[in-house]
Amino acid sequence: MEQRGIHGVWTHRWTFILAAAGSAIGLGNIWKFPYMAGENGGGAFVLVYLVCIALIGMPVMMAEVLIGRRGRMSPINSMRFVTREAGLHGAWTGIGWMGVVAGLLIMAFYSVVASWALKYVWATASGAFSGLDATQVGDRFSSLLADPLQMLCWHSLFALMTAGVVLLGVNRGLGAVANYMMPMLFLAVLVLVVYSFLHGNFSAGFHFLFDFQFDRLTWPGVLKAMGHSFFTLSLGMGAIMAYGAYMPPHASVAKTIITVGVLDTAVSLLAGLAIFPIVFANPPLEPGAGPGLLFVSLPIAFASMPWGSVFGTLFFILVTFAAWSSSVSLIEPGVAWLMESKKFRRAPATLLLTSIAWLLGISCVLSFNYWSELKPWFLLHRTPFDFLDFLTSQLMLPLGGLFIAIFVGWFMKKSVVVHEMDAEGHPLFDIWRFVVRCVSPVLVALVMVLTLIDSF
Repeated sequence: MEQRGIHGVWTHRWTFILAAAGSAIGLGNIWKFPYMAGENGGGAFVLVYLVCIALIGMPVMMAEVLIGRRGRMSPINSMRFVTREAGLHGAWTGIGWMGVVAGLLIMAFYSVVASWALKYVWATASGAFSGLDATQVGDRFSSLLADPLQMLCWHSLFALMTAGVVLLGVNRGLGAVANYMMPMLFLAVLVLVVYSFLHGNFSAGFHFLFDFQFDRLTWPGVLKAMGHSFFTLSLGMGAIMAYGAYMPPHASVAKTIITVGVLDTAVSLLAGLAIFPIVFANPPLEPGAGPGLLFVSLPIAFASMPWGSVFGTLFFILVTFAAWSSSVSLIEPGVAWLMESKKFRRAPATLLLTSIAWLLGISCVLSFNYWSELKPWFLLHRTPFDFLDFLTSQLMLPLGGLFIAIFVGWFMKKSVVVHEMDAEGHPLFDIWRFVVRCVSPVLVALVMVLTLIDSF
């Protein structure tokens, strides 16, 4: 335990806010949230999502940051420290292990999807989609998926970009990304919203996103909103716990995490306001087009709009930045543990873990071509890409969040929690603690069980 705090501390509270927001704001906000809202009725889905952010996402996020700041180490060693402090069995350290492993597994398939966005920055900037119809743009995306060598090159480039940031450490790498990349990301979102307002059908997009028509919301849609509210904040994968370990000691956990949650939600909603007006301005396109909304529908729309190649390029730069800021947080927890417990220097630790994720990512690349029909029983009859997505988002992350809420709510000494939350005598502390103890675990468990039933 004498090694606590060897990695440094964020230079400012806002650096932590931007870093945590960068971890939370990723492909889930720019890619997944808009098409999920489109498939599940728009405004009603958004309302359920916002309620779940308040009742599941932010309370559990506060608990995870609290453990990280208390331990001041990697998620594995932070959990070991707080477990000993609480006088509990060492099995609780498994929460940290599960988070670190989940981060590496997510990085494997996340890097592949992010590499598509990286490819589309170049394709859009070069005017590759100009003059193409919907079928031709769809064929371009299909040809990318069918070309393992091209996908491997882009996947490798994105992995190197991620490793480059983590190599530089807490403040020169992760902090610099937060301080410079995140403001650029927010600015890019706002510019695209203005562009959609001027050149898209903004009224239709706004009403689609915010009109609450509950008859269009199904029970599976409710489950997806609940699940996504958890996934979008990067909970249960060790990233937020690791970032909490670098948090300044006197920064308010509650105020900081509320700010992170608001920024994350705002980017999701602004992404919807940037995307849906463009979709509605091009009648053949559908807001519920699924994953193809980003890589098929939008290139068609940008190709037919004024200054489309410029703003289309800006959009895919935005998607790449969002993915990049999240991917570094997937590698950092494991790097921190190797430095603390195995005496690795940062460079070898970063290269080792990035290489493991890269190698696993090759199986995800092949899932779209050579192995697309390979769905063995030990992968639950899924491709490697689908299996890793299922294993992490449907099992490991919910379990991690569930155990974090139970640990902080029921087993950490109240005096320790009050001290870390700086909540002595605060009237909202008991409400938050009740939510973490009784509401969040029940909702997380409910979502996990019902989603698993629906998956099979």
